[in-house]
Amino acid sequence: MTTLTKTAHGLRVFASDVAEGIFEITHNGLALIGVLLVTIVLTLALRPDLRHIGEERLAGWLSARQLAANEANNDWVQPEPDAADRATAADPKDLTKQQAAVAYWLSKKYHVAPEPVSALVAEAYDLGTRTKLDPTLILAVMAVESGFNPFAQSSVGAQGLMQVMTKVHSDKYQNFGGMFAAFDPLTNMRVGVKVLQDCIARAGSIQGGLKYYVGAANIKDDGGYAGKVMAEHARLYRVATGHAVPVMPADGTTTKAARSTGSDKDDLKVASLS
Repeated sequence: MTTLTKTAHGLRVFASDVAEGIFEITHNGLALIGVLLVTIVLTLALRPDLRHIGEERLAGWLSARQLAANEANNDWVQPEPDAADRATAADPKDLTKQQAAVAYWLSKKYHVAPEPVSALVAEAYDLGTRTKLDPTLILAVMAVESGFNPFAQSSVGAQGLMQVMTKVHSDKYQNFGGMFAAFDPLTNMRVGVKVLQDCIARAGSIQGGLKYYVGAANIKDDGGYAGKVMAEHARLYRVATGHAVPVMPADGTTTKAARSTGSDKDDLKVASLS
Protein backbone atom coordinates (compact mmCIF):
# COMPACT_ATOMS: atom_id res chain seq x y z
CA MET A 1 0.00 0.00 0.00
CA THR A 2 1.43 3.27 -1.05
CA THR A 3 1.75 6.25 1.22
CA LEU A 4 -0.96 8.10 -0.69
CA THR A 5 -3.34 5.19 -0.32
CA LYS A 6 -2.63 4.96 3.39
CA THR A 7 -3.32 8.67 3.80
CA ALA A 8 -6.62 8.44 1.93
CA HIS A 9 -7.66 5.46 4.02
CA GLY A 10 -6.79 7.32 7.19
CA LEU A 11 -8.82 10.33 6.16
CA ARG A 12 -11.83 8.14 5.42
CA VAL A 13 -11.56 6.49 8.81
CA PHE A 14 -11.19 9.89 10.49
CA ALA A 15 -14.19 11.29 8.66
CA SER A 16 -16.23 8.23 9.56
CA ASP A 17 -15.27 8.55 13.22
CA VAL A 18 -16.14 12.29 13.21
CA ALA A 19 -19.49 11.62 11.57
CA GLU A 20 -20.26 8.86 14.04
CA GLY A 21 -19.27 11.13 16.93
CA ILE A 22 -21.46 13.95 15.66
CA PHE A 23 -24.36 11.53 15.27
CA GLU A 24 -23.91 10.25 18.81
CA ILE A 25 -23.70 13.78 20.22
CA THR A 26 -26.71 14.93 18.24
CA HIS A 27 -28.71 11.86 19.12
CA ASN A 28 -27.86 12.15 22.79
CA GLY A 29 -28.50 15.91 22.70
CA LEU A 30 -31.95 15.47 21.17
CA ALA A 31 -32.74 12.80 23.68
CA LEU A 32 -31.63 15.10 26.47
CA ILE A 33 -33.79 17.92 25.10
CA GLY A 34 -36.73 15.55 24.90
CA VAL A 35 -36.23 14.50 28.51
CA LEU A 36 -35.99 18.13 29.59
CA LEU A 37 -39.19 19.03 27.72
CA VAL A 38 -41.09 16.13 29.26
CA THR A 39 -39.79 17.11 32.70
CA ILE A 40 -40.85 20.73 32.18
CA VAL A 41 -44.32 19.76 30.96
CA LEU A 42 -44.86 17.41 33.91
CA THR A 43 -43.59 20.02 36.35
CA LEU A 44 -45.93 22.69 34.96
CA ALA A 45 -48.85 20.28 35.04
CA LEU A 46 -48.21 19.43 38.67
CA ARG A 47 -47.32 22.99 39.74
CA PRO A 48 -49.92 25.50 38.44
CA ASP A 49 -48.22 28.24 40.45
CA LEU A 50 -45.00 27.79 38.48
CA ARG A 51 -47.00 27.77 35.24
CA HIS A 52 -48.66 31.04 36.24
CA ILE A 53 -45.31 32.66 37.04
CA GLY A 54 -43.94 31.45 33.71
CA GLU A 55 -46.91 32.84 31.81
CA GLU A 56 -46.54 36.22 33.51
CA ARG A 57 -42.84 36.39 32.72
CA LEU A 58 -43.44 35.35 29.12
CA ALA A 59 -46.17 37.96 28.76
CA GLY A 60 -43.87 40.60 30.25
CA TRP A 61 -41.07 39.62 27.91
CA LEU A 62 -43.38 39.75 24.88
CA SER A 63 -44.74 43.13 26.00
CA ALA A 64 -41.21 44.50 26.42
CA ARG A 65 -40.28 43.21 22.97
CA GLN A 66 -43.38 44.84 21.47
CA LEU A 67 -42.61 48.13 23.21
CA ALA A 68 -39.02 48.02 21.96
CA ALA A 69 -40.26 47.34 18.43
CA ASN A 70 -42.74 50.22 18.64
CA GLU A 71 -40.07 52.58 19.90
CA ALA A 72 -37.75 51.50 17.11
CA ASN A 73 -40.50 52.34 14.63
CA ASN A 74 -41.30 55.62 16.42
CA ASP A 75 -44.79 54.27 17.16
CA TRP A 76 -45.74 55.81 20.52
CA VAL A 77 -49.42 54.92 20.35
CA GLN A 78 -49.98 51.73 22.28
CA PRO A 79 -53.06 49.68 21.43
CA GLU A 80 -55.74 49.73 24.14
CA PRO A 81 -58.72 47.60 23.07
CA ASP A 82 -60.66 48.54 26.23
CA ALA A 83 -60.16 52.30 25.94
CA ALA A 84 -63.71 52.81 24.66
CA ASP A 85 -65.05 51.43 27.95
CA ARG A 86 -63.69 54.52 29.74
CA ALA A 87 -65.59 56.93 27.54
CA THR A 88 -68.80 58.53 28.74
CA ALA A 89 -70.80 58.04 25.58
CA ALA A 90 -73.93 56.35 24.27
CA ASP A 91 -75.56 55.87 20.90
CA PRO A 92 -78.50 58.29 20.59
CA LYS A 93 -80.36 55.52 18.77
CA ASP A 94 -80.39 53.53 22.01
CA LEU A 95 -82.32 56.28 23.84
CA THR A 96 -86.05 56.73 23.90
CA LYS A 97 -87.47 59.10 21.28
CA GLN A 98 -87.95 61.76 23.97
CA GLN A 99 -84.41 61.45 25.32
CA ALA A 100 -82.87 61.41 21.84
CA ALA A 101 -84.69 64.63 20.92
CA VAL A 102 -83.24 66.32 24.02
CA ALA A 103 -79.76 64.96 23.33
CA TYR A 104 -79.69 66.20 19.73
CA TRP A 105 -81.04 69.61 20.73
CA LEU A 106 -78.38 70.06 23.41
CA SER A 107 -75.70 68.80 21.04
CA LYS A 108 -76.58 71.48 18.49
CA LYS A 109 -76.92 74.33 20.97
CA TYR A 110 -73.78 73.68 23.00
CA HIS A 111 -71.62 72.37 20.13
CA VAL A 112 -70.83 69.06 21.80
CA ALA A 113 -70.92 65.57 20.32
CA PRO A 114 -74.29 63.79 20.57
CA GLU A 115 -72.77 60.57 21.95
CA PRO A 116 -71.47 61.94 25.29
CA VAL A 117 -74.54 64.15 25.63
CA SER A 118 -76.71 61.07 25.10
CA ALA A 119 -75.00 59.37 28.05
CA LEU A 120 -75.63 62.45 30.21
CA VAL A 121 -79.27 62.66 29.13
CA ALA A 122 -79.82 58.98 29.94
CA GLU A 123 -78.23 59.49 33.35
CA ALA A 124 -80.33 62.61 34.01
CA TYR A 125 -83.52 60.66 33.32
CA ASP A 126 -82.39 57.85 35.61
CA LEU A 127 -81.47 60.28 38.39
CA GLY A 128 -84.72 62.17 37.86
CA THR A 129 -86.72 59.00 38.43
CA ARG A 130 -84.84 58.25 41.64
CA THR A 131 -84.89 61.76 43.07
CA LYS A 132 -88.30 62.95 41.80
CA LEU A 133 -86.61 65.83 39.97
CA ASP A 134 -87.46 66.65 36.38
CA PRO A 135 -84.53 65.42 34.24
CA THR A 136 -84.78 68.52 32.07
CA LEU A 137 -84.17 70.62 35.20
CA ILE A 138 -81.01 68.62 35.92
CA LEU A 139 -79.84 69.13 32.35
CA ALA A 140 -80.70 72.83 32.52
CA VAL A 141 -78.50 73.25 35.60
CA MET A 142 -75.61 71.59 33.75
CA ALA A 143 -76.19 73.75 30.71
CA VAL A 144 -76.06 77.00 32.67
CA GLU A 145 -73.30 75.88 35.04
CA SER A 146 -70.74 74.42 32.63
CA GLY A 147 -72.09 74.37 29.09
CA PHE A 148 -71.49 70.59 29.30
CA ASN A 149 -67.76 70.93 29.91
CA PRO A 150 -66.86 68.15 32.40
CA PHE A 151 -63.53 69.83 33.22
CA ALA A 152 -64.88 73.30 33.97
CA GLN A 153 -63.72 75.05 37.14
CA SER A 154 -64.78 78.38 38.58
CA SER A 155 -62.54 80.87 40.37
CA VAL A 156 -63.84 79.67 43.74
CA GLY A 157 -63.33 75.94 43.15
CA ALA A 158 -66.68 74.77 41.74
CA GLN A 159 -65.84 71.89 39.42
CA GLY A 160 -67.23 69.67 36.72
CA LEU A 161 -70.51 69.50 34.84
CA MET A 162 -72.68 70.72 37.71
CA GLN A 163 -70.00 72.96 39.24
CA VAL A 164 -70.15 71.33 42.65
CA MET A 165 -67.94 72.87 45.34
CA THR A 166 -65.70 69.83 45.55
CA LYS A 167 -63.89 70.70 48.77
CA VAL A 168 -67.15 71.61 50.51
CA HIS A 169 -68.81 68.38 49.43
CA SER A 170 -65.75 66.13 49.61
CA ASP A 171 -67.66 63.68 51.82
CA LYS A 172 -70.07 63.00 48.96
CA TYR A 173 -67.18 61.93 46.75
CA GLN A 174 -65.76 59.38 49.18
CA ASN A 175 -67.96 56.59 47.84
CA PHE A 176 -66.60 57.34 44.37
CA GLY A 177 -62.92 57.12 45.22
CA GLY A 178 -62.18 60.70 46.27
CA MET A 179 -62.33 64.24 44.99
CA PHE A 180 -60.80 63.51 41.58
CA ALA A 181 -64.12 61.86 40.78
CA ALA A 182 -65.50 65.40 40.42
CA PHE A 183 -64.16 65.27 36.87
CA ASP A 184 -65.93 62.03 36.06
CA PRO A 185 -69.09 63.26 34.30
CA LEU A 186 -71.53 60.73 35.75
CA THR A 187 -70.14 60.99 39.28
CA ASN A 188 -70.30 64.79 39.16
CA MET A 189 -73.91 64.53 38.05
CA ARG A 190 -74.84 62.19 40.90
CA VAL A 191 -73.22 64.38 43.53
CA GLY A 192 -74.60 67.56 41.96
CA VAL A 193 -78.12 66.18 41.83
CA LYS A 194 -77.87 65.18 45.50
CA VAL A 195 -76.80 68.73 46.41
CA LEU A 196 -79.56 70.21 44.24
CA GLN A 197 -82.16 67.92 45.80
CA ASP A 198 -81.09 68.96 49.30
CA CYS A 199 -81.19 72.65 48.32
CA ILE A 200 -84.72 72.39 46.91
CA ALA A 201 -85.91 70.50 49.99
CA ARG A 202 -84.43 73.17 52.25
CA ALA A 203 -85.87 76.09 50.30
CA GLY A 204 -89.25 74.49 49.67
CA SER A 205 -89.30 75.43 45.98
CA ILE A 206 -87.25 74.91 42.84
CA GLN A 207 -86.35 78.57 42.39
CA GLY A 208 -85.47 78.93 46.06
CA GLY A 209 -83.39 75.76 45.82
CA LEU A 210 -81.51 77.16 42.85
CA LYS A 211 -80.56 80.20 44.93
CA TYR A 212 -79.16 77.88 47.57
CA TYR A 213 -77.38 75.86 44.90
CA VAL A 214 -75.64 78.87 43.39
CA GLY A 215 -74.63 80.19 46.80
CA ALA A 216 -77.05 83.12 46.94
CA ALA A 217 -79.44 81.98 49.66
CA ASN A 218 -78.52 84.85 51.97
CA ILE A 219 -78.52 87.61 49.38
CA LYS A 220 -81.41 89.18 47.47
CA ASP A 221 -79.97 89.07 43.96
CA ASP A 222 -78.73 85.80 42.50
CA GLY A 223 -77.44 87.49 39.36
CA GLY A 224 -80.26 86.09 37.28
CA TYR A 225 -79.05 82.53 37.83
CA ALA A 226 -82.39 80.96 38.77
CA GLY A 227 -84.10 82.72 35.87
CA LYS A 228 -81.55 81.37 33.38
CA VAL A 229 -81.92 77.83 34.67
CA MET A 230 -85.71 77.98 34.64
CA ALA A 231 -85.75 79.41 31.09
CA GLU A 232 -83.50 76.60 29.83
CA HIS A 233 -85.57 74.11 31.78
CA ALA A 234 -88.70 75.35 30.01
CA ARG A 235 -87.06 75.02 26.59
CA LEU A 236 -85.80 71.51 27.31
CA TYR A 237 -89.19 70.47 28.67
CA ARG A 238 -90.82 71.58 25.42
CA VAL A 239 -88.25 69.66 23.39
CA ALA A 240 -88.85 66.57 25.51
CA THR A 241 -92.61 66.81 25.00
CA GLY A 242 -92.30 66.91 21.22
CA HIS A 243 -92.42 70.64 20.50
CA ALA A 244 -90.16 72.33 17.97
CA VAL A 245 -87.87 74.70 19.81
CA PRO A 246 -85.41 76.86 17.85
CA VAL A 247 -81.78 76.30 18.78
CA MET A 248 -80.53 79.68 19.92
CA PRO A 249 -76.78 80.20 20.39
CA ALA A 250 -75.63 79.58 23.96
CA ASP A 251 -74.78 82.88 25.67
CA GLY A 252 -71.62 81.60 27.36
CA THR A 253 -70.96 79.11 30.12
CA THR A 254 -72.10 80.59 33.38
CA THR A 255 -70.43 79.09 36.42
CA LYS A 256 -71.88 80.17 39.73
CA ALA A 257 -73.07 83.54 38.44
CA ALA A 258 -74.10 84.83 41.85
CA ARG A 259 -70.59 84.44 43.20
CA SER A 260 -69.56 87.65 41.51
CA THR A 261 -71.82 89.51 43.96
CA GLY A 262 -69.79 88.61 47.04
CA SER A 263 -66.37 87.54 48.24
CA ASP A 264 -65.03 84.01 47.82
CA LYS A 265 -65.12 83.59 51.58
CA ASP A 266 -68.82 84.47 51.75
CA ASP A 267 -69.57 82.16 48.82
CA LEU A 268 -67.81 79.24 50.46
CA LYS A 269 -69.63 79.94 53.71
CA VAL A 270 -72.98 79.83 51.95
CA ALA A 271 -72.04 76.77 49.91
CA SER A 272 -71.01 74.92 53.06
CA LEU A 273 -74.60 75.14 54.29
CA SER A 274 -75.71 72.98 51.37
